[in-house]
Amino acid sequence: MSDWQPTEQGLSDLLQLFREALNPTDAKNVQEYFNKVPDYNSYLAYILTQMPQENQHIRSVAGLTLKNNLRSYFPGIPTTVLDYIKACCLPHIGDADIGPTVSIVVVAIICHGSPHGWPQGLQSLLEKLDSPHPAVVEGALSTLQKICEDCSRELDSNVNGFRPLEFMIPKLITFFNHPTPILRYYAIHAASNFITLRSEPLMSRMSEFLGGLFNRATDDDFKVRKAVCQALVNLLEVCPTVLLPHLPNLVNYMLFSTQSEDAGLALEACEFWLVFAEQDELHDHLQPYLPMVVPVLLKGMVYSEMDLLTYGGDQDDSHIADNEQDIKPRFHKAAVAGADHIDRTAESASDKKKRTDGLNGSDEDGGDDDDDDDEDDDEDDDDDIYGEWNLRKCSAAALDVLCNSFEGDCISLLMPLLKIELESDDWLHRECGILALGAAAEGGIQDIAPHLPELVPYLLTNLNDSKPLVRSITCWALGRYSAWIVQSSKQNPEVHSHFFEPLIQLLLARILDENKRVQEAACSAFALLEEVATVDLVPYLHPILVTLSSAFMKYQHRNALTLFDTLGTLAEVVGDALNTPQYIELIMPPMIKKWSEISDDSADLFPLLECLASITTALGRGFKPFAEPVYMRCVHLVCRTLEECRIAAQTPGADVPDQDFMIVALDLLSGIVQALNTDAEPLVANTNPPVISFLSLCVQNAVPEVRQSAYALFGDLAISCFEHIRPAIPQFMPNLLSQIDHQAEHPSVCNNATWAAGEIAIKWGTEFRPYAELLLHRLFPLMVDSQVQRTVLENVAITIGRLGLVFPELVAPQLENFIRPWLATLTPIRDNEEKASAFSGLCEMIKANPQGAIKEIPSLCTAIATYRTVPPALNECFGNILIGYKNMFGEQQWQQGLAAVSPEISASLRERYGA
Repeated sequence: MSDWQPTEQGLSDLLQLFREALNPTDAKNVQEYFNKVPDYNSYLAYILTQMPQENQHIRSVAGLTLKNNLRSYFPGIPTTVLDYIKACCLPHIGDADIGPTVSIVVVAIICHGSPHGWPQGLQSLLEKLDSPHPAVVEGALSTLQKICEDCSRELDSNVNGFRPLEFMIPKLITFFNHPTPILRYYAIHAASNFITLRSEPLMSRMSEFLGGLFNRATDDDFKVRKAVCQALVNLLEVCPTVLLPHLPNLVNYMLFSTQSEDAGLALEACEFWLVFAEQDELHDHLQPYLPMVVPVLLKGMVYSEMDLLTYGGDQDDSHIADNEQDIKPRFHKAAVAGADHIDRTAESASDKKKRTDGLNGSDEDGGDDDDDDDEDDDEDDDDDIYGEWNLRKCSAAALDVLCNSFEGDCISLLMPLLKIELESDDWLHRECGILALGAAAEGGIQDIAPHLPELVPYLLTNLNDSKPLVRSITCWALGRYSAWIVQSSKQNPEVHSHFFEPLIQLLLARILDENKRVQEAACSAFALLEEVATVDLVPYLHPILVTLSSAFMKYQHRNALTLFDTLGTLAEVVGDALNTPQYIELIMPPMIKKWSEISDDSADLFPLLECLASITTALGRGFKPFAEPVYMRCVHLVCRTLEECRIAAQTPGADVPDQDFMIVALDLLSGIVQALNTDAEPLVANTNPPVISFLSLCVQNAVPEVRQSAYALFGDLAISCFEHIRPAIPQFMPNLLSQIDHQAEHPSVCNNATWAAGEIAIKWGTEFRPYAELLLHRLFPLMVDSQVQRTVLENVAITIGRLGLVFPELVAPQLENFIRPWLATLTPIRDNEEKASAFSGLCEMIKANPQGAIKEIPSLCTAIATYRTVPPALNECFGNILIGYKNMFGEQQWQQGLAAVSPEISASLRERYGA
């Protein structure tokens, strides 16, 4: 060991500060206080390992502080200090007093300095596995298990011929049969970390690994059996072929374990069926076992006694205040301007402001696409129905996937079992049956549909069940079948009167239920109904809004947040039908009340402002009486956050402020400007500081979502209040152009900048010329890349079209190079003002360069014929172009060309244009 020794004064000062450290925050302050002392970490190691006479709590605080220091400042810690810490800690692995703390310090050194940076540490730990002292063996194996978990990839690498796993894997496998259960658990858990990496040292020993796992399959210790199940599930997901020879026995084992009395083991075993069902290549291997699997999953979906004790929910509790710790944090997703950004029709906001999932098909933050976001939202709703992830939820999820994978085969097995459950006198089994029916909805709808005329009335009746858990799960299940109910009601008046209308009435009653779980489930189910019924809900707006308004007065904190989503979705789908004095009087008072109650630094602002943005868009100019205070508060939120960012940037160690407040405020400002249109001009004119001044900072912000929202607002200002941004356009354009990039890291920013550029070009006209060619140079590579996400493509195409409208002589020469993807992108989108301006630009380009479109005449004819609501001026342009091409080709060649399109297209062209 190093001959380093602490000074008495330094040790005394540090111990005194630790004695005064009453909580971890104080310990952090101690760390920051001493962090500039070069050998500070040596003092910590000394207190931890060399002062057995000191208070146990003080030694632990020193060790935890040392661990945190190693994680945060490892590169700056001198080698001599690290050597001292290593020398102090290794001998104390397994120490009865400080062993666990020493272990996490050793793990921090190896994982932050890499295993190859301290091979002696790994070697020492492996050697300690042969110690005659059980505590040392347990301490060493526990430490190795944590190292395997935290830096498995580094352990699997080969550096200078040294590959730690070549020595570790065989040693770990020998411990699978150790007489001490906790050591068996540590060994299996440690080795299993390398399954997902398909580590060669493990793959080459798969026979021994599997043999060790199978030997422990009937272990007396539930924790060991749980680790075995985890390993087998990972193998099934990563390399299922190694398990196929053992499948019959494995299936029986997992069926048995899924029904274990130990909840943790049952859950791990149930994961096996979820993974099995998700593997398409294993479809044929799983099918023979469905008759055994489905009943076991159904059994796992019954609430256990522990579930009921944990989740409660069997009493009227709407008057009881929520536990604030139970409220999940809310995050705001910045709006993305889509091709229908300014459309005022009753189209869902998910269509108007689409989230892009990547220029080349993957989301910028590694997330899913828009549909998957919706599924995630559904899963969140399921969380509320099922509680935390447990056997019940896993069983339902596995059944859901099985029904998607096997459809009729699974449903035919499920329906007789469901009949028994649904007819049971035991409410727990009826509730389980309803859960299973809802879980089967997505994949099994075709095979369940013939039974729904009987099942839907059953579900509607259960909305009035005396048990809140039955009412809540019934809300959820009906939400899953709401699409079938809406679709069927359009085709059959009896379904409309017996299913659709009662569903609305009963869900509204459940929204005002006396049980909070039921309230939440009803709000979520009604939001799903809103999304599929859309404008079919307009005749029922009065009772709906009366109910939602009453709910705002009744709900506690958590469900009020859910209610914002329900009201916001309603506003999105019914659009300007909300813009009547009667409805405004029902909507706005509770919203204004919540607005006044929520502080500027509360995350509750996110769902409130998102809801207000939807309402603003729906009301349009009807929002004007409420606009000014909302607008001014949003400006304040943006400016406050920018100031906090400025201060944080100048203050070393300061926390970065939460910029979601700025993002949601920018989005609502965009919504207000969009809704009020030119009536927003007085608000913009009187903004202090001027909108342009804070927008100029927002478009340069390091957070992409801030830039994304800022460009959406900039584009809306170009539409509604152009004169207020005209002087600043030259200042904004360089940044705006830089965001439009074929290799853009953040596609949503690229999308909104592209859309804003098109709006500016239309408004600024020929004055945009200095930027037109630069913009086209950035747009053309995007336009011809079929991998670019569709929303981005739509805005790129529209902006090219608008540039063609203003500068046809610049764009027309390139027409031949982009017209095919341009038409493919814009032909299918809804007819609206933006599409009209883009096609007007195309007409100007064709006039300037008719040869550029000759190869795509069939696609052009299809685009024109399928354009239903054509503005008169554009309709005239279409006719002129078609007749022009017909005259150019001659009658015979023109008719030959039309043979390439469908008879319906050619008939439409003849009828509408005589072409």
